Amino acid sequence: MRNMNLLQHVIKSLVIGAISLSAVSAYAADLNVCAGENEMPFSNAKKEGFENEIAEIIGKALDRKVNYVFWKDPRLVERDYLTKKKCDVMLGVDSTDPRVLKTDSYYKTGYVFITRQDRQIDISSWNDDLLKESNFRIGVMHDSPGKVMLLQINRFDDMFDYFAEKQKYQSTRNRAIRVEPQEIVNDVAIKHIHTAMLWAPEAARYVVSSKVPLKMQIVKDDAKKSNGEKVPMHYEIAMGVRKDDTALQQDLNRVIKERRAEIEAVLKREGILLLPL
Repeated sequence: MRNMNLLQHVIKSLVIGAISLSAVSAYAADLNVCAGENEMPFSNAKKEGFENEIAEIIGKALDRKVNYVFWKDPRLVERDYLTKKKCDVMLGVDSTDPRVLKTDSYYKTGYVFITRQDRQIDISSWNDDLLKESNFRIGVMHDSPGKVMLLQINRFDDMFDYFAEKQKYQSTRNRAIRVEPQEIVNDVAIKHIHTAMLWAPEAARYVVSSKVPLKMQIVKDDAKKSNGEKVPMHYEIAMGVRKDDTALQQDLNRVIKERRAEIEAVLKREGILLLPL
């Protein structure tokens, strides 16, 4: 009987030890971060983007090594990477994105109008009359709210040549064509266009580093289509995980709260204009 009790005790100890080891291993597992291979200034394979820096803050706070799973086509990230468990978390997610389980927002910003300081152009809203003048050249990304608004104010045809040039005369139908935000910022600097409306996080680094002094102005969130439908210009940004991964969501929420000052410091060094959450 004593030997039987001893055997049971040994087995019980082994089982508890295995469970504890499993828990430690799970906690110590890599944090697999979905990241663009060539999506500067957000991320790249050399880890030079500001989202790479934020991911490292998160990994350190969770005591987990950050492992990047790089993608090339942003349209496929959620379906082919996150859902299929190739990676665990996406940074820079719109807080209203229905495809993923979102964390708390970790910053808020908006689209910006970028101009040369010496041209003294003052625009902050799509309702400004200057934008409607046919000789006032406006650069936007082909897949952005800027394109929507150019159509609303009947300026898209005026700028069609610019879109074609930036897309290297390739069709965007059923394919992702990468247009470097730095190119569009540079076009403002060399007076190829009067202004650019870009997403603040994609433009700030290049505005700050421009040899020609440039300025950014947050676009007012008052843009509407002709039918009255709102075209948002301000967004809260969160992280996205798989819809069933509530444990990671909770861990990330804790880190966002505890490391908010560090995360904001990265965003401010980048030059991103932040709005109150």
